[in-house]
Amino acid sequence: MKRIGSFIILAASLLLVFQIARAQSTQPVVLILNANGPIEPIMLDYIERGIKTAEQRQAEALIIQLNTPGGSILTMGQIIEAIRASQVPVIVYVAPRGAWAASAGTLVTLAGHAAAMAPETVIGAASPVSSGGADLPTTEELKAKEATKAIARSLAERRGSDAVTLAEATIENAKAVSANEALQARLIDFIATDINDLLKKLNGFTVTMPDGPRVLRTTGAQTETVNMSVIEQLLLILTDSNIVFILLALGVLALQIELSNPGGWVAGFFGVSSLALAFYGMGLLSVNYFGLVFLATAFVLFILDIKAPTHGALTAAGIGSFIVGALVLFNSPGVPQFQRVSVPLVVGVSIAIGLMFATIMTFALRAQQGRIQTGVESVIGKTGVAKTDISLTGQVQIASELWSAEAAPGSGAIGKGDRVEVVEVKGLRLKVRKI
Repeated sequence: MKRIGSFIILAASLLLVFQIARAQSTQPVVLILNANGPIEPIMLDYIERGIKTAEQRQAEALIIQLNTPGGSILTMGQIIEAIRASQVPVIVYVAPRGAWAASAGTLVTLAGHAAAMAPETVIGAASPVSSGGADLPTTEELKAKEATKAIARSLAERRGSDAVTLAEATIENAKAVSANEALQARLIDFIATDINDLLKKLNGFTVTMPDGPRVLRTTGAQTETVNMSVIEQLLLILTDSNIVFILLALGVLALQIELSNPGGWVAGFFGVSSLALAFYGMGLLSVNYFGLVFLATAFVLFILDIKAPTHGALTAAGIGSFIVGALVLFNSPGVPQFQRVSVPLVVGVSIAIGLMFATIMTFALRAQQGRIQTGVESVIGKTGVAKTDISLTGQVQIASELWSAEAAPGSGAIGKGDRVEVVEVKGLRLKVRKI
């Protein structure tokens, strides 16, 4: 009887474990992407990877938590294509509080099969600008606005006429609205305080997929975050103009150190690597490459002040040129505000680099003006003792070395044991005078 009882308990335990495992295997999975940053090719790669992962996992939905100041119109179009072609429902959620879906981010939000915003978030200001961030010429502006408005209408028309009107206003007049205003116009479907709240509101919601309507089942869904890879995070960091400027400054400084002290490789390798990353970042940003002329001029001025010292005048001019170059490069008129470099950062880094170069120049001057410390000439000015009488020739001991010596003109006779000073070197013979 005991054995039968033990068997029943074991069977019941196995059945319970099987039921739990089965329940977990049927539990819906919702994947989450954290799209925080400008809309650039790195963001496109991340979103495409997230969609592919969701399709492979047969996820119930994919949530893109969006916080962006905008970015490339071309990349925006590619992201919209990827979202609309997804076999898994994509929900674009503008979050957390204080986040915004500005410019190109507005249309990415509209592209979601469902759209939501957290309280205290903003959407809009989607007027198209040039690749440099400046306003477009009249004809080109009209074409770009009409094309962008057509995309907005195609994405918003399923939400009603008020949504279409507001979507067009974000493009035509750069209008931006709060989450409540967007919900009132039905530009979005929900306002959700967090992911859990969003999942509750999504449950039972019908989305239109390429194969037809689909009802979302998100009650008890298991959420998993698909993080950016290390490479994606690194490349996204390079869309920060402040980081790009620092890399540029470090690269210039490292190359200067390498040129001032040739023969090493660490400074040179670091400098080349920093400049390579900086130029990659500049390729992603709206920059005015004319600023590189001033930066190159600053580099030349620093070099000249070391090779032909001017007591800091060229270094001061180099600091000014470096500041002007950085501001022209990153802060030219028309560059979007979120891509501009911090002016205090530019001034501080430029002064720091100038002081480093001034320090290098000071050591170089001291080395040039200092007494020679090696070779035969290094004994000039040193004192020693005559080991023999010296009239025409004799021997003297300088430090621990014994030298042939002769009396310098006007020195007179030098006796053995007299203190002498080296005044000249003639071949391997010293000219000394009595002291």
